[in-house]
Amino acid sequence: MTLSAEIALRRGEFTLDVGFEVPGGGVLALLGPNGSGKSSVLGCLAGLLRPNRARITLDGRDLAGLPPHARGIGLLSQDALLFPHLSALDNVAFAPRSTGAGRAEAKRRAREWLTEVDALELAGRRPAQLSGGQAQRVAIARALAAEPGLLLLDEPFAALDVDAAPAIRGLLRRVLRSGPPTVLVTHDPLDALALADHVAVLDGGRIVERGETRKVLSAPRTAFTARIAGLNLVPGTAVEGGLRTSGGQLAGIPAEDVVEGEAAVAVFPPSAVAVYLKDGEHRGSPRNTVEGIVDALEPHGPVIRVRSRGDDWAAGLAADLTPAAVAELALEPGTPVNLSVKAASVAVHAVSDH
Repeated sequence: MTLSAEIALRRGEFTLDVGFEVPGGGVLALLGPNGSGKSSVLGCLAGLLRPNRARITLDGRDLAGLPPHARGIGLLSQDALLFPHLSALDNVAFAPRSTGAGRAEAKRRAREWLTEVDALELAGRRPAQLSGGQAQRVAIARALAAEPGLLLLDEPFAALDVDAAPAIRGLLRRVLRSGPPTVLVTHDPLDALALADHVAVLDGGRIVERGETRKVLSAPRTAFTARIAGLNLVPGTAVEGGLRTSGGQLAGIPAEDVVEGEAAVAVFPPSAVAVYLKDGEHRGSPRNTVEGIVDALEPHGPVIRVRSRGDDWAAGLAADLTPAAVAELALEPGTPVNLSVKAASVAVHAVSDH
């Protein structure tokens, strides 16, 4: 089952004009700043906005002229939006009931999906008795229990605390592998890395960059996409205590959902990277030190962002230094340097292996 969409929408001075395809089991992440058009795309797909022109098909079935309830779409947002007067089981059963399933069949499917999201023990609880992470698990089960032909995810982790989000990411990554075409709207590149096989970056209602998620975010081709990512992202394979890269190993702290031997990415901010002259003394972690060459110096607010080129994870690496440090080291494009980051600053996350 494949989603194919071409959408044109004009609202005041804002114009949206995008096109994309998402195959069954595929996840497309839409990234971009506020006002770039991400939510408008989702609204048009869901039937909540009426575009000026649209061709939206799901396996050849035209959705563009259908009302929201007839589109066969599941929607998961940052708020679980569970019915407060219903138990978790009845909340999930509501989805298949709304598509015509009988009461017994709806409850059977609800129990299956609660089991799938590791929440069957919550079946009898009402939403007020659930934590944020528990409520989102129930919401995921409800969105999928209707067996939608298309799944829309609208900032599904934004309301979760930092401890609950990784588990929900891991859960969604698992269930989406065999799920319907999915469009994920997010402002967080980590969400895209964890869930999506492809990403489209929006700016001003247009797609300015698209491609495989890891390629786009680990090696941005435009300054805009680099700003969206805002992180150093090193792809590789999860190993004990870090990440195996193309040229060695990067020590870091694995998230709970990381599985050794599977695709993963090391994530750390430019502020965590120390820069030393290649022949100078440095005190960085020897496990996480790599040789590079200064490629560019970019003003970045109160700091100077140093971008490097080189082999392995030095390629495209960003480090934020004070202007005084740049002057003291006499850095300029072409200067050989050592780049170092402490293992405690490196987070290793599982990524989509679609």
